[in-house]
Amino acid sequence: MQPRNMSMSGVVDLAAVKAAQEAKAKAEQARAEAARQGGAGAVSPADLVIDVDEAGFEREVLQRSAEVPVVIDFWAEWCEPCKQLSPLLERLTVEYNGRLLLAKIDVDANQMLMQQFGVQGIPAVFAVVAGQALPLFQGAAGEAQIRETLDQLVAVAEQRFGLTGLTVDPDAEPGGAQSAPTAPAGPHDALLEAAVQALDAGDLGGAVQAYKNVLSQDPANSEAKLGLAQAELLQRVQGADPQQVRKEAADRPADAQAQIAAADLDLVGGHVEDAFGRLIETVQRTAGDDRDTVRLRLLELFEVVGGDDPRVAAARRALARALF
Repeated sequence: MQPRNMSMSGVVDLAAVKAAQEAKAKAEQARAEAARQGGAGAVSPADLVIDVDEAGFEREVLQRSAEVPVVIDFWAEWCEPCKQLSPLLERLTVEYNGRLLLAKIDVDANQMLMQQFGVQGIPAVFAVVAGQALPLFQGAAGEAQIRETLDQLVAVAEQRFGLTGLTVDPDAEPGGAQSAPTAPAGPHDALLEAAVQALDAGDLGGAVQAYKNVLSQDPANSEAKLGLAQAELLQRVQGADPQQVRKEAADRPADAQAQIAAADLDLVGGHVEDAFGRLIETVQRTAGDDRDTVRLRLLELFEVVGGDDPRVAAARRALARALF
């Protein structure tokens, strides 16, 4: 099978998750925060090559593509060309020293992802940049050709989307960035209690700020993430006229903001699947910034319901199909 190359020139026409300047600012803030914490954000070379399945695709590929280009290698044990290409991709990924990640997907174990990307044969190599999927090449390819393609990918990711990559520490333990110890829990207990008290008093703004205070010190605090998502949802629907919101949504099915407002009401009313389905349909109807706004709100609603809920898992799969 001959390799099918991709022209990177088309990438500049794709809608980014955020505008380039915002992405650059976020990257700079992340680097500054990592430096402030003594390099806690650094990864080891081994962390640059990861195995990804359907359950972890959004977290490991879509979300991480907002900070670094993610190259996807679709492979299988029985694929002889894969046995030549995969080690080459792994070596080159390490050589790029954090400018990209390599996500390896076993097609036998992840048929849905293979179908969503439209993979007709393997090996097949794609990239995800700022949430946008791009075909790179299919079939075996030489090292010089792959380097040229990766050089273009890295350049476009930085120039268009401000993705400057990850900090790599050759002495770091694999998985060190993910397993770094969290801040002591004691002070957060008082802040979380303040958030709960604010909610009980109907002070949604106070609750939102209290949860943000926790997350500013402990970004991985799951209780604060859930509380913030719920408090912000309640704050958004506070004072809304349900009849007017639903009328506007019915009259303007492709209006991102109208559908988002109706989905918030759906969720507050306990109609979880209706809320998810509404936004997934809107993702299919919209493009560019509107589409990304809807996608991000859907991810926020996933946080409200909780990742362990089977309705969230089903909606994540439906969202992936809508995106790709």
